[in-house]
Amino acid sequence: MTLLGNIIWLIFGGFISGLGYILGGLTLCLTIVGIPFGIQTIKIGVATMTPFGKANVVREESSSLIVMIFNVIWVIFFGWEIALSHLFHGAILAITIIGLPFAKQHFKLIPIALFPFGREFKDI
Repeated sequence: MTLLGNIIWLIFGGFISGLGYILGGLTLCLTIVGIPFGIQTIKIGVATMTPFGKANVVREESSSLIVMIFNVIWVIFFGWEIALSHLFHGAILAITIIGLPFAKQHFKLIPIALFPFGREFKDI
C-alpha cells in the first residue's frame, strides 16, 4: 500500500511540491546564516516526496536551547505558512473518501513543517 500511495502521491503533486521545497532549501543554503534553515527545508522536501510508510519522530536532542531558538525563528519566518498550506490541502482532500489517505499525509507533515529542528521522518 505504501508503494502505491507514494506513486499516486508523486504523480498528483508530491513531486512538484517536494522539488519546490528542495530548490527553496538550496537557495537558503547560499548564505551562511540560511544553511541550517535550508537543510531543514530540504528535509521537508524529501519527506514530502514519499510520506506514506513514514512516521514523524522527535529526536532526543530536540529539547536543547539552540534547537528551540531555531524552531522559534523557523515558525516566525517559514513554518506557519507551510503548516497552513498542508492544513488547507489536507482539508480539501478530506472532503472525499478517496482523498482521505492523502489528507492524512498532509496532516502528518504539519508538525515537521512547524518545528523541523529536532524532528525527522523515519520508516515505520
